[in-house]
Amino acid sequence: MKELICIICPKGCHLKIDETDGYRVTGNSCPRGEEYGKNELLHPTRVLTSTVCIEGGLHQRLPVKTSAPIPKGMMMEAMKELDGLCLQAPVKSGQVLIRNLMGTGADIIATRDMDRI
Repeated sequence: MKELICIICPKGCHLKIDETDGYRVTGNSCPRGEEYGKNELLHPTRVLTSTVCIEGGLHQRLPVKTSAPIPKGMMMEAMKELDGLCLQAPVKSGQVLIRNLMGTGADIIATRDMDRI
């Protein structure tokens, strides 16, 4: 039996997932909690947030994130991809920097503007 707190809404239901009974979820107050509980055990995903190198801007690092959650098991490999990225200013918030990161369907996007100095 696994216990989780649902993060889908502010209510924070205390979920119990029975792995021996077909991943039966209890403690949820809505169907979204049941889906979250099953997905968190079977296929956990996360939005990746980080920074990348940028030259010619006010700062030396640019904050970025994935446009959608990616598999949790791919996070370290994704960070290695970002480690080798060095951009040139200017960059606009929301600009796609890497399309379809590692075949996940998620893009790496800038989360702030960085003008050239």
